[in-house]
Amino acid sequence: MDSLVTTEWLANELGANDLRIVDATYFGGFGDRDAAAEYEAAHIPGAVFMDLAEIADTSSPLPAMLPAPEKFASRMQSLGLGDGSRIVLYDNSPLHTAARAWFMLRTFGAHDVAILDGGIAKWQAEGRETASGKEQLRHRHFTVWADDTGVRTLEQMKSNVDSGAEQVLDARSAARFTGEEPDPRPATHPGHIPGSKNLPVGELFNPDGTWKTGEALKAEFEGAGIDLAKPLVTTCGSGITASALAFGAHLLGNQAAVYDGSWSEWGADRTTTKAMGAA
Repeated sequence: MDSLVTTEWLANELGANDLRIVDATYFGGFGDRDAAAEYEAAHIPGAVFMDLAEIADTSSPLPAMLPAPEKFASRMQSLGLGDGSRIVLYDNSPLHTAARAWFMLRTFGAHDVAILDGGIAKWQAEGRETASGKEQLRHRHFTVWADDTGVRTLEQMKSNVDSGAEQVLDARSAARFTGEEPDPRPATHPGHIPGSKNLPVGELFNPDGTWKTGEALKAEFEGAGIDLAKPLVTTCGSGITASALAFGAHLLGNQAAVYDGSWSEWGADRTTTKAMGAA
């Protein structure tokens, strides 16, 4: 299964015994949309709802931090996702949160994971069938496992400012990156990690919500000053849209890491240096 699948491909695979479809829509506390309610109103037949707000380290003061492996495995089992599943993710969020679910699943040991290009918006625009309510799937075993080689911590990011060993790419808007616009979180400084580059997440997508691919996608990374042949870490406000940059890099052959705490951690920490202005 490719990492990015089409609506036509998914329509032809519906009902396959090993296929699991997941609605990973999440709005991150911005706006008044209710992801669970929208899922129950209309979802791709057979899809289950992955509550990214709850499948996180809810004991952390930081938003959307990765949960403990045991918690993640338990939640996947309850959704009917298990070892050997082919998992297709989609969302209907401006934050492109299917990529966050992709990053989490791969971190916790699932490897046959794809994102539906264009999400449910494209599915519905094509007049394809949807279902309502909740889907109940039989529990499946999901092995407890975690590989943190693709995750970066605050201390690792501090060391990287000095070493420059890994390129750092920020998914936030240009105004938030430069510090022209204040951070929406209380007691969080504006600006960006010194030495980082900026590629607002929306630049990875076509007007119809599908992913840019090939040379068009490569041009976005190169235009931001990134060499895809070299190590890369992505960051954003809370680790959500950073995952979309990591998925975009993955499509181009670069296995980027994600700084999970992102600016909500770096910007609020008194011991970190903050840069202002353009990259």
